[in-house]
Amino acid sequence: MELWTYLVPILLTDMVNPVLFAFLVYAAGTNRPVLLSSSMLLGHTVAYLGAGIVLATFFEKIAAYLSVPHTIDFLIELVLGIVLLWLAFGTKKDTGKRPDENTQQFTVLSAFGFGAVVNFIGIPFAIPYFAAIDQILKADLSVTRSVIALVGYNLVYALPFAAVPLLSAVLGEKAKPLLTRINAFLDKISGILMPLMLGLIGLALVLDATWYFVKGTPLF
Repeated sequence: MELWTYLVPILLTDMVNPVLFAFLVYAAGTNRPVLLSSSMLLGHTVAYLGAGIVLATFFEKIAAYLSVPHTIDFLIELVLGIVLLWLAFGTKKDTGKRPDENTQQFTVLSAFGFGAVVNFIGIPFAIPYFAAIDQILKADLSVTRSVIALVGYNLVYALPFAAVPLLSAVLGEKAKPLLTRINAFLDKISGILMPLMLGLIGLALVLDATWYFVKGTPLF
C-alpha cells in the first residue's frame, strides 16, 4: 500500500490526457460509438501496459549491468524529475494531435490500432508513466507483484476514459453534446493543470533523488 501513496499522484497526473479523450469522443461520434470507442480504449490500454513492461525490463537490465540497482533507480528518478520540470516550465501548450476532418473512418480493428498509436501521439502526457514505473522498481517487489502493480495502474488509469463508451451506451445520441463539453473542458483545463502537476511531481522526484545521493537514504 505504501507504493500507491507515491503512485496515486502520478496516476492522477497521467489521467489528464486530453488527446486520448478527444479521440475517444471522436470514436463515440461514429455509427458504432460503444464498440469503436471501447476498442480504441482497449488498444490504448494494451499498448500502454506492454510499453510499461518493456520499459521496466529495460530499466532493470541497465541496473543489473551497472551492478548498483538501487542507485540507478534514483538516477532514473532524477532524470525523470528534470524532464518533468522542463515540461512544466518549458512547454506552454501541448502539441498533441487531435481528430479533425482528415481523421480516418474507424473499423473495430483500426480503432484498436489507433488507440495504441495514441500512446505516442499524446507525448508528453505519457511521461508521468515513466515515473510510475521507476517507483514500482524502487519498491523492490517480486516480478509477479511488480507486474500486478503495473496492471493495476493501467486498469485504474483506463477507468475515467471508460466513461465515453459507458455514456454512449446509456445515453445514446444524447451523450454526444455532453462528451463534447467534457472534451472542451478537459482540453482547456489541461493547459493550466498539467504544468502544475508535472512541476510538483518533477520537483518531488528531483528532491528525493538529490537527498539520496547526498544523504544515502531516500527523502520520501
